[in-house]
This record gives sequence, C-alpha cells and structure tokens, in this order.
Amino acid sequence: MTIFAGHRNTDQPINQMSTRKFWTSIAFCTLFTTVGFAQSNLAKEADAAYKDGFYFNAIELYKKAYTTEKKAADKAAYIFKVGECYRALGDAQSAQVWYEKANKAQYPDPVTYLYIGDALKEQGKYAEAISAYNKYKEKMPNDVRAEAGINTCTLAQTWKDSPSRYDVSPEVLLNTPQYDFAAAFSDKKNEDLVFSSTRPASTGTETDQIIGESFSDLYASSRDKLGKWSEPVKLPPSINTDANEGAPSFNSKRTLMYFTRCPHEKNKLHGCDIWVSKKVGSNFSEPEMLALRPAQDNKDTNIVTIGHPCVAPTDDMLFFSSNMKGAGAKGGKDLWMVKLDKDGKPLGAPTNLGAEVNTGKDDMFPFLRQNGALYFSSDGHPGMGGMDIFMAEKTGDMAWGQVQNMKSPINSSMDDFAIIFDADNERGFFTSNREGGKGQDDIWRFYMPDLVFALQGTVYDKETSQPLPDAKVEVVGTDGSTFSALTDATGGFVFAEKAKDRYIKENTSYSIRVSKEKYLNVSDQITTVGLNESTTFVKEYYLQPVKDKGIPLPQVLYEVDKFDLTQAGKDSLETLYNTLLENPTIIIELRSHTDSRNTRTYKGGNMELSQKRAQSCVNYLVTKGIDPVRMVPVGKGATEPLVTDEQIAKMGTKEEKEAAHQRNRRTDFKVLSFDYVPKEGTTPAPQP
Repeated sequence: MTIFAGHRNTDQPINQMSTRKFWTSIAFCTLFTTVGFAQSNLAKEADAAYKDGFYFNAIELYKKAYTTEKKAADKAAYIFKVGECYRALGDAQSAQVWYEKANKAQYPDPVTYLYIGDALKEQGKYAEAISAYNKYKEKMPNDVRAEAGINTCTLAQTWKDSPSRYDVSPEVLLNTPQYDFAAAFSDKKNEDLVFSSTRPASTGTETDQIIGESFSDLYASSRDKLGKWSEPVKLPPSINTDANEGAPSFNSKRTLMYFTRCPHEKNKLHGCDIWVSKKVGSNFSEPEMLALRPAQDNKDTNIVTIGHPCVAPTDDMLFFSSNMKGAGAKGGKDLWMVKLDKDGKPLGAPTNLGAEVNTGKDDMFPFLRQNGALYFSSDGHPGMGGMDIFMAEKTGDMAWGQVQNMKSPINSSMDDFAIIFDADNERGFFTSNREGGKGQDDIWRFYMPDLVFALQGTVYDKETSQPLPDAKVEVVGTDGSTFSALTDATGGFVFAEKAKDRYIKENTSYSIRVSKEKYLNVSDQITTVGLNESTTFVKEYYLQPVKDKGIPLPQVLYEVDKFDLTQAGKDSLETLYNTLLENPTIIIELRSHTDSRNTRTYKGGNMELSQKRAQSCVNYLVTKGIDPVRMVPVGKGATEPLVTDEQIAKMGTKEEKEAAHQRNRRTDFKVLSFDYVPKEGTTPAPQP
C-alpha cells in the first residue's frame, strides 16, 4: 500500500513516500536493542538502512550479514530482522516465513509468535493466526495484544462469511504489476481519474530504496461511453518530479489539485508535504506547497510528514494525515483538518479529528462524502488483517465518530485504503493489494448492485386444488404504487420487470388481494423493508368457492347446553371476522349446528340451542365492528349432520363416536349475496 512515509515506526525518522502502509510498533525499535551482539560492518550498514526506512536495501544487507556471521545467536537476530523488514513493507507471507525461520534458529524473544499471527491474519488464515496468538499468549500471558488478535480474527471471519452487498473487481486497464493506488476524480462528470503509480514510465531513473522500484508519479486516464479507460498519461513535469508524488484530491470545480510530494535526496531524510496546483483543461500550473507544518522544536528529532489530502465537497475544509505532534495527537499518523480560504489556501492551525476517529496507530487516506460521512483507512481500529477502510458518521459541527468497519468485500485480510465515491452514488474506487489484481497495489472499482425483487405465484380453487385462470391479483405499495394482473391458464402470475423499472422495490411494503367471481377474496402482505438480498416472493393462494352449502370454520366450542362463547370460541371466529373484512360486500348466513343428542335445558331443543349459539357469534362480531345487516344467524340443530347416527352406531369405540359427535357440533357460513354496500363509519376493509 502506498503512503507518504517510509516507516511503520512512529518514533523513527520518516522518509519519502513508501509503497507499504505500516510503521512498526515502538516495540520494534526496542527489539533491535535488547538482543546484544557485536555487529559486523554489514550489520551496521543494514541497521542504518532500516533506520532510514530503506527496507529493500536492508533485507539484502541482513542476508549478507547472516552468511558471514558465525555466532548462532547473531545469525538468529539477522533472520528476525529480515522478517521485520518484510513486515514493514507489508509483505505478510515473506514476514511469516522469516519469523518462523527465526523460531527454528532459537531467536529468544517470543514476539515472533505474535508477528506470525499478524502475518497469518493478513493472509486471511484466521484459524492459523488464532493458533499463533495462543502460543504467544502462553508465553506472554500479560500482553493484551494476543487476545486482541484472537478477537479480531474471530470478527474478521464473521465479516468474511457474511459479506455486504458491494460488488468489487480490479480496474484492469489502469493497473500494472507495479503499485497503482489512490485515485481521484478530476472532472465534474467523474469520468476522468488521476491516480498514483510506480510503473516504469515514471519520472527519474533512480530506484526507491524502500521498495526497490521506481518512485511514484501521478497519471491521468479518461473513461469513454462504454466504460473503457484510456491509456494512462503521466502528468507534466510541473507536477511529477524524480521523487514521490501521489494521493491527489480535487476541489468541487476540479480547478485545484492537491497532492502529496515527498522530496528525495540520496542518504538524506525528508518529510512529505501537501502541494496545490491550478488545473486549466489538461494543464497544471507550477504547484505551491501548503503551509501546514507546525513550528518545530530544535530538540524534536521527529521528521514531520503531511499527506493524503482530501478537499471537502464544500471546498472550505481540507482533511489530511500527519504524524505531527499538535494538540490531540494520538500517535502514529492521525487525521487532521484545516479551514481553506476562497483561494483554497489554509486558514489557521490544523485541528486533530479526535480520539473517536484517530488511534495510537495509523489513520490515513481521508475522504469526505457529500452526505457528510468520513471514510478513511486505519490499522488501529479492529480490522480484517492489514489496513482496512472505515466510515465515521458526522456527529456534530466538524465532529465525526461512531466508526464502522466497511467489512467484506470492501475490506480483505490484505491492505485496503484510499476509497472514493462517485458523488452520491454507491460506487467508486479504492486500492487493495489483495489477490486478483495484477501485482502490488491495484485500483479496484466497487458498486452496490440494485436489489432485485419480484412477486410471483399461483391461484387455486380451495376445494378442488385446481389452478384458477382469470383470477385478479391486485397489489398496492406503501410508496403509492398500484398494479394488477389476471392469472394465466395455469393460474400463474408474475410481477417482475416493468420496462426499465421493477414492480417490487426496496424498502416498501405491499398489500395483496386475490379475487374471482363466485369466490371469496384472499388478502396477503409482503415487505422488502430490511431485506439486503435480492428476493423473489413465491406465493400460493387458495380461493374458497361460494356454493350453496356451508363453508366450515375452525371449531367454535361451547360448554354443554350453553350458548355463551368461550375465549377459544372467540379466537375461532377470527377467521370469519377476517373473511368479512377481506370481502366487504358479502352478506352471510351464519349457522350453528348441534349433534343429534337432545338438550336438557331448552324447550325448543337443539334448534333453540343452535339458534342462540348462532346469535352469540353474530353479537360478538358486531362488537368488533361488523355491521349486523351483513349476518343472518340461523340455528340448524341436528338437521345437517356431517356424520349420521347410523354411521356413528357402527363405530367400535367410545372415543370414535364422541369424535364424530364433535364434528357435527360446528359453526359454518354461507354467502347469501355480494350486494352489501359498506356504510360510512363501519369497520373498513383492508385494501390491497
């Protein structure tokens, strides 16, 4: 991952723009001094190269020192230092190999197990990483880093197993086997990009001693109507020098380009600064360095580096990353902001973004969306392995917090950073060195695919289970949409594509009504609210035919020789209540039946008892708002048994006979007409 500084170590000098993300922890420096031995000239030269951040050179020097060293302890230390260099460069696989070699060489410090865990985590081998962390935990039980590593591995595996909806893929035409990173939109239509690259065409002939490749330059490319990118063109010499330039950002009018420049002078250390250049067409003016550096104490040996500019959409604020030690600095690289005047120049002193955003490690590559959300990259917040991309919500005037990991697939176990969004759209670009690219860091595109929803189903006759053609399916959405269709010859219906639109949309609930002449309506609901996966709702609806016979209801039970409704009876009448709501024009005959055994209470016998039971049902439904005009109570006594006395007499057991009598004690209804006109003030029927 390319950034503006050469060291992972926050207490060491910082050199020019490196193509790796991290500075090693403070403990890293300590390790170099706690293992004492007489150093050869090669070892001293290697240590000097490491101290200056020239890791590529240091690796070769340590390897040469190893071949000439005779003492086993010193040889083990050189092996460990090679691992440290690879860790500083962000090469997790090589770092793991060399730490494991250090263990075999009996390197005395168990921190190797911690770093092996870190390297495995960065490769996405979370289970193996947890095993390494546990080994370190056994040896160093008081070091909280082991438990933190275990927890982040568990969390990362969860994110990997349940990715977000974003779709990511490498931008092949912009990438090379070298480092390609940190893109920015350079035109108002967001069809042009300027990005950083170390490809061979870069300015200058020298090699960056940190990574062993060319220094980075800024390149431009345009996208045609078919989405194809033009061959990237290097920006003019006024912008690109023989040192490192990268991480551009443009104002809203695309007339000012801010970028990072890290001067290069052999065997000397320099910090980085943010520069600004006016853009006219495809031309750029001679850039000017922004005055962002704090006054430096003569005793302060820390070289200040400033970079990764991001201009707010309103053009009045500049966000950037720096290791400067101003008020509120948390350590490592922090995110800062400074006001800009109408000419795009800093006003006043920079302000640290605070502890909710910044950590004790490195927080870099800020990007402010038009909605106010702040995106940045960090290795200090819980992540998936390397540098991860995070989002902080705007929590007040010039305040951000509630940091959230962007999770998989935006983040991976490798380095993910420098995200930008295309205006308000859920698409844009970021940089990653994950597998699937062309080489080192690559530019990846991302977008949020539309959620695709559909409703389809089949309508059947409830009694015959045969498909019902020409049934009407009506749908009403909470967004105000309405649509309907008739079922086909097989009873089927589909609501999917609607020209270039969709019938069923995100974050919407729908009421459905299915109807057909001489059948009772059926109502239903679906919702896409809260769904984060494309879904096809598949439904089956069974319509009850209206014939000259009773339509059964769930058992409405009564106590012996009583007509009062029990709670269970009231619950059973909910089916009829809903039927009356779903069919607001029907008038019904509500009928109660008894078994053939005589009542001992009523002079009118079973006919009187059944009539009172039917009336009790009507009375209850009236209390729920149903117009009594719609219900005609009829007591049928034992005149319409489902099981005759002759059939019951032939049954073998008392239980069978009692069950048969229970079937005959029932409540049903018949539809008399569809002529009822709902009155104002009555219980409204639910609309589809």
